[in-house]
Amino acid sequence: MSDNIQGKVVVITGASSGLGEATARRLSAEGAKLVLGARRLDRLLALATELNLGADAAMKTDVTNSGQVKALVDHAVGKHGRIDVILNNAGLMPHSLLERGKVEDWDRMIDVNLKGVLYGIAAALPHMKAQKSGHIINVSSVAGHKVRPGSAVYAATKVAVRMLSEGLRQEVKPYNIRTTVISPGAVDSELADSVTEPDVAKGIRDFYAANAISTDSFARMVVFAMSQPEDVDINEILFRPTVQEL
Repeated sequence: MSDNIQGKVVVITGASSGLGEATARRLSAEGAKLVLGARRLDRLLALATELNLGADAAMKTDVTNSGQVKALVDHAVGKHGRIDVILNNAGLMPHSLLERGKVEDWDRMIDVNLKGVLYGIAAALPHMKAQKSGHIINVSSVAGHKVRPGSAVYAATKVAVRMLSEGLRQEVKPYNIRTTVISPGAVDSELADSVTEPDVAKGIRDFYAANAISTDSFARMVVFAMSQPEDVDINEILFRPTVQEL
């Protein structure tokens, strides 16, 4: 199913790799009009060129900076006249035990995983309210449903994204705006590269090597949510590799 995607204007954060890149590829193939944001502009430009989007479809964006996120969304509206979907995808996962006191990692996770989503909502919502339509897709995680030692702060940010998304769902009903939160399990991405503790990073890489599925699995979930008729609102998707126990 891929109806209802052709011609939609979609903004994706964290689009230079992983889930965001895979989603950009799939939505481009389905005929969406994309505007891509990430910190690594060189990779964004290469992706935009490969997908024949044009250089102006890529914009350097740090989601911890609300002004940059607003500029990304405003650029999409200026280029295409509207915004139909925002995928608040940028995230990182520097796991560690709380006793190690990795305060800088905690701050980064809160800034990217939670505040970055808030900034995306703040940037897109005024446009969607004005046009009385839109779709806000936020990325949580299986960790937003289950916590284990070493994942406490990451899990806390992902639970927060779920609660934020549910509150948003209720608030935007008068404006015909749809909301979806997607919670993936182990998907082959660069998340493990954000772990700053070598022993923890090794454990996560081993886990991903044994369990992770392709990033296109996530892209297909985005397509499923977007493809529904406008009167159907898919609010939450939780998925894992078939072999993943936790």
